[in-house]
Amino acid sequence: MRGNVWLVRGLLIFSQLAALITFIAIIGQKKPPESPAIASMPVIPNIIASSPIIAPEKVSQTTPSPQINKIEFAANYQPRYEISWAHPNNYGPRYDRDVNGVAVNNQPIIVIHETVNSATSAVNNFQTPHTNENAQVSYHTLIKLDGTIIYIVPREFRAFGAGNSVFRGSKGIETVKTHLQFPPSVNNFAYHVAFETPLDGRNNTKNHSGYTQLQYNSLAWLIAQSSVPEARITTHKAVDRSGQRIDPRSFNSEKFLSLLKSYRR
Repeated sequence: MRGNVWLVRGLLIFSQLAALITFIAIIGQKKPPESPAIASMPVIPNIIASSPIIAPEKVSQTTPSPQINKIEFAANYQPRYEISWAHPNNYGPRYDRDVNGVAVNNQPIIVIHETVNSATSAVNNFQTPHTNENAQVSYHTLIKLDGTIIYIVPREFRAFGAGNSVFRGSKGIETVKTHLQFPPSVNNFAYHVAFETPLDGRNNTKNHSGYTQLQYNSLAWLIAQSSVPEARITTHKAVDRSGQRIDPRSFNSEKFLSLLKSYRR
């Protein structure tokens, strides 16, 4: 009789151990929670079909693809690049309708800026989770003085680069209102790229010593990867409606366009 009791107890202990092992195995397979940054990332909507610039992970390729309209790149220049993503507060989705529900299908434009401060300072600002919407700002890319390209906002998203702005082109005035409390802007169809400002230009003067040759090389190389025509490449000063933006100061458009044409041959 006593032997049967010990047998029953042994079976109970074994079954409990088996259940515990199974529970631990299930817990071990449980998926870890997403980080707040990933969980708060906006969902990509249906956007303009011809995104201006190819993805950062593809920048080292020199083989043309349908996305970039079979453009051949200059084989003798390959810029370095970094990825420093902005905080999701500082950019948003591109919309296929404005705040009034009207469909929008503007072709992409490229807007050239400058930082007015160091690249490090600009990136730190973009990575700060601003809760005040008036302080939320970003570019898609930034080009350092040494020509390094910093990718900041994925091209599929709307960088907050030019508030209260319009593009004047062959189709007339183009702008899209995406926020009830802010003026319309070009952000919904713009790709924003900025030069890091040289040391003597980190002030409010109207000009400075200009940008480095490496910066011009990288800008032309970057834009050559798009099918955006020259007529739709513009500056922050040109699209601004506030009358306060004058960047990029000391920009040599002839040098840039000459390089761009050579890269697109």
